[in-house]
Amino acid sequence: MASELHEAIFMAKQERHKNLFLNYRNLNNFPVELLKDEGMQFLERLFMKRNSLTTLPENLAQKLPNLIELYLHSNNIAIIPQAIGNLVKLQSLDLSDNALQVICPEIGQLRSLRHLRLANNQLKFLPQELGDLRELETLDVSMNLLRTLPERLHQCPSLQCLTADRNLLHCLPRQLCLLPDLNELSMAANCLTSLPLDLGRSMELQFVFVDNNANLKGLPSYLYNKVIGCSGCGLAAQISDVKQLCLTLGDVTFPLPSEVKAIGSETDRVLPLEELACRVLHAAHNWTSKDVRFLTPFLLPKSLLDVVRWPLGHCHRCSQPMFTIVYPKLFPLRETALAGVHKRTTVSFVAYCCSSHCLRTFDLQG
Repeated sequence: MASELHEAIFMAKQERHKNLFLNYRNLNNFPVELLKDEGMQFLERLFMKRNSLTTLPENLAQKLPNLIELYLHSNNIAIIPQAIGNLVKLQSLDLSDNALQVICPEIGQLRSLRHLRLANNQLKFLPQELGDLRELETLDVSMNLLRTLPERLHQCPSLQCLTADRNLLHCLPRQLCLLPDLNELSMAANCLTSLPLDLGRSMELQFVFVDNNANLKGLPSYLYNKVIGCSGCGLAAQISDVKQLCLTLGDVTFPLPSEVKAIGSETDRVLPLEELACRVLHAAHNWTSKDVRFLTPFLLPKSLLDVVRWPLGHCHRCSQPMFTIVYPKLFPLRETALAGVHKRTTVSFVAYCCSSHCLRTFDLQG
């Protein structure tokens, strides 16, 4: 393995390669061959994904001064040296799936940076200096331990996509509403209790993902004209039907989803039992209601039977109906594009209908 690594770097130096791929090399340390003598002044893209690196060399910028893209996904990097700020030409930096607990303020010196990915680390806060990244277009800080986002992010005029799913965020800085080019904002699976009232006022903001925030009771009215996204139910688009379990009701047998045999984990999500039960009952109801032999298919309370008959939405990934994983709107629509839709005063839910790409309203009666 060492000889292959040495040969790959030797050839790259001899032929002055602009791209160097060192993925899956079981590297514990940064290769010293890259840093010898004058280094690799011509190298522009360095791929070192899925190794075991724990840190980066202090003289990285000195030896690789023309780096445009640096991919370090899936390593064990715990510390970024302050010298990272000297990579003045760097446009894309991927440090996702590492062991980072702190990001040094010097990252704000990467004035050419356009894409920054820090997902799946152990970050509890981000430096305010991120606001100095005037060219930044994409920022992904999902799957960390963040409770807040830097207020100075609004100083990134080029920011188009901000992803902070699966953190501990309780609120969003109102200054984010000032981002002129923000097109997509994803804050799913956090602890949000409210959103800035001005959020969505910008014509550029088109996609907002805020599902799975249990304490979030409503959306700003400006968002009703937007495409309110849903990250889906978490299942794969296609599920194998092999060896499915079955549910028997009298003389009739219905197949159960194969997911019920799975054990949930952070990477292999399993639906709540309530959702699975609703889906099975929904499928069974649709089947039995077409058969004249079943005059009363289920002895269920009317409220539950109504829920089973009419899903609140459909998952845009697997196209299956969704009954419990839909974002609730618990206040009137007021003066919005959907105003006047209600004909009853019951609690209503608005779901993003992923299969038809339209907004629809559904009423639940208790």
